[in-house]
Parts: sequence; C-alpha cells; structure tokens
Amino acid sequence: MTPRLWACSICHPVGVRTTSRPGADEEPHVGSFPTGSFPTQRATTGELLLPPHQPPPSHTVTRTSLPGNPLAPSAARRFVRAALADWTGLALPAAATINDRVADDAVLVVGELVTNAVVHAGTTVELLFRLEDPADGRPAALVLEVSDHHPTRTVRHEHHHREDDDGLDEYGRGLQLVAALAECWGITYRPGLKTVWARLPLDGWDTCPVPGAEPAIQRGLRAAEILAPAPRRVVRDDHEWAGRGALSFLAEASDLLAGQLDEDLVAALAGQLLVPRLADWCAFWLEDDGAEGGAPRLARVWHAEESALETLRAVLEKEPPHMPEPARPGPVPVPWPSPEPDSPGGGTAGGTALAYRLVVGGHALGTLMLGRRGRGRIPDAVTTLVEDFARRVALAIGAARRYTRQVTISRVLQRGLLPSQVAQIPGVESCVVYEPSDDGLAGGDFYDVFQAGPGARRWCFMLGDVQGSGPEAAVVTGLARPWLRLLAREDHQVGQVLDRLNRLLLDDATEAAEAAASMVAAAGDLPGDLPGAPQPPQQPQSRFLSLLYGELVPLAPEEGGGARCTLACAGHPLPLLLRPDGTVTPAAAPQVLLGVVDDVGYESHTFHLAPGDTLLCVTDGVTERRSRTGRMFDDGDGLAEALASCAGLPAREVADRIRRAVHTFGETPVRDDLALLVLQTR
Repeated sequence: MTPRLWACSICHPVGVRTTSRPGADEEPHVGSFPTGSFPTQRATTGELLLPPHQPPPSHTVTRTSLPGNPLAPSAARRFVRAALADWTGLALPAAATINDRVADDAVLVVGELVTNAVVHAGTTVELLFRLEDPADGRPAALVLEVSDHHPTRTVRHEHHHREDDDGLDEYGRGLQLVAALAECWGITYRPGLKTVWARLPLDGWDTCPVPGAEPAIQRGLRAAEILAPAPRRVVRDDHEWAGRGALSFLAEASDLLAGQLDEDLVAALAGQLLVPRLADWCAFWLEDDGAEGGAPRLARVWHAEESALETLRAVLEKEPPHMPEPARPGPVPVPWPSPEPDSPGGGTAGGTALAYRLVVGGHALGTLMLGRRGRGRIPDAVTTLVEDFARRVALAIGAARRYTRQVTISRVLQRGLLPSQVAQIPGVESCVVYEPSDDGLAGGDFYDVFQAGPGARRWCFMLGDVQGSGPEAAVVTGLARPWLRLLAREDHQVGQVLDRLNRLLLDDATEAAEAAASMVAAAGDLPGDLPGAPQPPQQPQSRFLSLLYGELVPLAPEEGGGARCTLACAGHPLPLLLRPDGTVTPAAAPQVLLGVVDDVGYESHTFHLAPGDTLLCVTDGVTERRSRTGRMFDDGDGLAEALASCAGLPAREVADRIRRAVHTFGETPVRDDLALLVLQTR
C-alpha cells in the first residue's frame, strides 16, 4: 500500500538565505529554496539565518542511530520523550518552558521526519535532538535533525510531483505538517548525507493563527486540514483479473456470500465486493418472489464516494434498467445514469454502465448494474469476472429466499401447533417459556393449558416433546395436542388419557407402515428405471413422544386453598415441586414413552398444591443442556438446586431465572428446543 503520511510536499523554511556559489572552505548545505523549486541533488552552500551561539553543553544535545525499518519512527518518538524528561529532571533553565504541547509537537515532528527518511531513503537514520538556550532576542527552542545516507533522493514538492495515470497521489502530507508546527525548517545536503531539520520554539509561538481561536484549537484545525485525506481515485489493475486474481476474487465472494440467509444482506455484501475493486458504483434491483409483472425494488446502492450515493440512488429509483426478455446472464450495455443539471451532483462526468440479470434455473431474481467513470470500455476480463460473480450472487439470493420461505412456513405451522394463549387458572399463576432451537424448523416441544370444558372445575395442562424436529415432529404434535384436548373433555381420568393417546399413536404408526409396505410392493412390480415408476419410500420413523399431563382443581379456602393436582409422566423429565421453605421434591414417578409399547397402563399421582407452592415442568432441552466439559444441567440434581434458589419468587421470575441458568450453563447456544411451565398457587 502506498504510504500517505510520509510525503515530500515541501514548504520553504522561514529565515534562510541561499548563496549561488559555494566557497572552497564553506560547509556545503542548502538552506531554503523558493516556493516552486526543488533542492538540487548536488551539494550547494548557503548561510542559515540562525543566531550565532556558543557550542551547547553536552547535556543539551543527544543523538542516536536508528535502523532503516518500520520500527524506527516509534523508537525515535520514545527517544525524544526520554530526552525531554531528562532535561526537565535536570532543571535546565531552557527546559522550564517545556510543556505537554511542545512535547507532543516534538514527538509528532520527529515521527514524520524519521518516517520520511525510512520510506524514501531506507538507510540508517541519524537523529540529533538539541535544546537551545535563548540568545539575541530569540527564544529557547528544540531543534530536531534527521539524517539519512541516500542524498541522491530529494524531497518532492507537492506542486511538482505528478499523479499516475489513474489520478492517485503517491505522496502524503508529512512535511506539510512539519512546516505547520515548526518555526522554520530546511534541508541540508553534504556528501553522502542528507539532513532535514526543524526548529520548535518554547515561547508559545503560534504556528497557525486563527483570529479569535484558542491556540489548541488553532493547532487542531490546522493539523486536521493537513491530514484530512483528499478525494482520490482508486487504482485498478485490470490485468490481474485475467488469471489468478479472478479466481481469488470469486473464492472470496463465495466464502462471504455462503450461508447468508437474507437477500438484502447478500446484496449489501456483493456491493462491497464490487466497489471499488471492479467498479465505481453498483446497484441491485430485486424482484418480488412469486410476483408476476411487478416492478423490481432498488434493494442496495453502493458508491465509492459517499457524497454521491444519495444522488445516484435518486436517479436510479426513477430510471431502473430495462432488460431484454427472456432473462439470460451476460452483460447488457445501459445508459449512464445522469442527474438533472440543477440537482446536487448534477453535471458529473459520465462513463460506462453495464447491467446483468441475476438468473437461477431460468428464473430472474433481479438485476445488477455497475458503472465506471471515464470513456474507456470495461475490459473483457472484468465483464467475464462480473458475470461469474453475478451467478454466485443469484445463487445466494435464491438460497436466502428458500430459507425465508421455509422459516415463514415453519412459523405459520408453529403458530397452528401451539395455543394462541394460555388459559388463566383461578387461584394459580402460570408462566410458559418456549424457545425453538431453529427458527427455520417447527420445534418438537409443545405445551397447552386449557379448561376441561365449559363450566368445568378441572383445568388441564400438558408439556410434551416429540422425537426429532421439523415436519415429522410437526405431524405428531398436530395429532397429539388436539387428541389430548378431546380426551380431556370426555371426562377421562389422567391415566386413561395417556392410555388412549398411546393406542392412537401406535395405530397411526401401523397405518403408516402398511402404506409404506404397499408402495414397496407396487414399486417391485415395475422396473425401477421406467419414468414415473414409484420409488420405494424411506423406512417410516416411529412416532413416539414424552409427555407430562395433569389436571388442577382449584380449592376454596374452606377446603384448604391452593389446588388439587393429578398428573402422570410418560418418559418425560419429572416435574419438581418447590415448597415455600425451599424444599424441592419430585412430583411424579417415571413411566414409559408414549407410542412405543402396546400393553401398558399409565398411572397418575394426586397431591395437594398448598398456597405458595410452585410446580416446575420442563423438557429435556433444560435437563440435558451440556457444559463445555460434557456435564448436563441436571447432573447431580442441578435443576433441583436451581429451583431451590427461587423460593419466594413469583412464577414469572422463577421461569426467567431457570431459563437464564440454562443458557449460562453452557458456552455454546442451546441446540435443543427449550420449554418450561411454571404453576404457582396463590
């Protein structure tokens, strides 16, 4: 990368007089040179208009040698700060006026001078730092001298160096900054040595007066003006896209776009890849998924110059590209988008613009449009590369749209499989937490709280977990929850409800197996390679689930208050009962999963929920949450310990504390559906 801040734009020093002919006994050096001229590469002489002074004592001059590598500037800055600290510690009279501002200026100047020597000479750098006492009306000052051993390289002047063919300024503003901070500065040439020096006075000399401004503000404004980057054109080497450069670019694009699940984000990333490497600006239009004849929307606009972005967007919104039909990949020349002459940014130079259809499987998903300033045509290597890039963008957009459709379907399905709201049980506070592991798949956990029937005193609750996830799990959930509601409203006891649900799941699995067997038989009667021949289906999965099902009957105060609870647990994590004193006990006995064994009878357990008692029901996403070491959350009664710490909390806070404990137990995100139900009697 071309360095920016180490430049050779030179300002003439103040108070220097040059002579045209060197004397035989004069030490050759150059003082100033008039603005617009270069220092010559041969040794010349001059007389520096600095006050005569006695040779300074040794403790006010310090010097060092630095290697010509990138570490030299930082070493020089440390060296200057150490020297300033030593002079201040010696209580030298001239050092009494050294303050933080002067120290910062000296450090900044030496960093620029040493960097300039390293970048443009590359030799060993000699640094001399001197503290001058006041003399002949001149204030005390700090003098920095940086020498290198490559004097044939001159310091370039801002008005004389040329930009390359692409308009890139190769040089920065380092010596401009030195000129702004120093009272005077200059360059001295000797045989085999070039020295750049700068003098910083210690009397609060104002380097850049601004009327009415504080000195610190003055210096800050001037430094910001010098260091602010000027608008530059990007250097492009189109020849690199004819070989390995194109392969590297496409590999980078594929890695960046892979796995992006939002089409607008795909367009944004693609724009950053194109601009400014291949184009000065680009825009993406995306067509609505499934819409026929609808106008495409301008999804993203990217420009190398931020100030031109809004103007370009306004023009493109009015004039979308008109692409030929049928949709096919490849570049299509389009008119350069030109703003109105009186609009902001109007009248800008034109260029070449191309448009590419984003096509997947013969379906157009949108349009990519890009442009380059200038009258030259875009090289074939670049247009071919952009065409390959557009294919990858189209594939990424297509994948993002498929994922969006899947997520939408799953969310709609999930809303249909879960209750829209949880019933309010008189005298019981309830709270449900449900977090599916993947937004793109319907979860396997389900829950419900409902009244057994109009006017019934019984209130039923369930928390279940179907094997697997996705469509297969959704099918079982879609069967189990309505069946449970129907069986509960027919006044079946808790154990009987589970018996009948088990029988229904087994019958459904048997029917699925018989249907699969008939399809296998039909497939065996026809050659498998015939078009339309039915293929043998995959082995049907067993449809089983774990379930915690129970009933609550609120009790009047004369009956002891609270509620009478009857529940049964079929292959599910056992519910836990928390008493107000912090005691935690299991509230049910384990039994076999539903949909696995035919001849099984499920039993229920009835107990009294006294006022203040809390019943916690969870799925295995809570109990089997793993830590980094492989330990599960419920190992060593971990869930019971977490629940015991919730004594005295209301139901909502109990649910939130358990949820947070599960999330913080492991370092990775929860990979299973997480559901928990808290019931607390008041």
